[in-house]
Amino acid sequence: MGSLPDEVLRILFLDDAQRLIADEQLQHGSVRQLDLYPRTIFRRAIEHGATGLILVHNHPSGDPNPSENDIVATRKLHDLGRTLDIEIVDHIIVTASRARRIAALGPIGIGRKKARGALFRDNQRSRAGDPTSSRTRAFENARRASRRRQYRRELIGSPKLFGEPAWDMLIDLFIHEREGKKVPISALCLASTISPSTALRRVNDLCAAGLIVKIEDPADGRRHFVELMPDTANRIEAYFGAEEEAIW
Repeated sequence: MGSLPDEVLRILFLDDAQRLIADEQLQHGSVRQLDLYPRTIFRRAIEHGATGLILVHNHPSGDPNPSENDIVATRKLHDLGRTLDIEIVDHIIVTASRARRIAALGPIGIGRKKARGALFRDNQRSRAGDPTSSRTRAFENARRASRRRQYRRELIGSPKLFGEPAWDMLIDLFIHEREGKKVPISALCLASTISPSTALRRVNDLCAAGLIVKIEDPADGRRHFVELMPDTANRIEAYFGAEEEAIW
């Protein structure tokens, strides 16, 4: 890449052990335009199941030092990646004979925490000796999954293609119950990605399947809350709290 006459951006997609999954050229032209392509970059990361990215681009001028635009664009992608649990591991600039790593100049993101392994899945691997209880881990993983799906809808769109309303409802109920909050049927329907009438049918389907139950509001007979059945709550907790080794 260092000898190319024009700037080219390549992305190295990494798994949770930072092994190479794919190496793709995504863009010709100036990296000043990098902030215009986050959808493309993170959409490809999601398609590959990548949890880490290394950006590589060339400087035809022969100067491997990153420009201010290079650093700003990298930090923007870093901040965006954090919301998806996808780490910008490094950004490497190459010329015909030299290379520079932006990460070597200091943290890519302001206040960036020490790099850690992360899974772009509904469950995040716990490290050896991690004192976090399975119950707490399940709650945090469920919240992470909910936030990622919300951001996926904003980033990629096409809710009809990616919608999982019944599962999203169960996750939403699980999170709110762990926070000690009651969830009215109307609120659960509004929070879904489907029309209120279809959402209400999904609620009734979940009740018929014995996964949730309707509870009449003692203070207002016109309103009903919904709760997870105990066995459903236990199964969701097991799903989000399971160690990765137990799954595989």
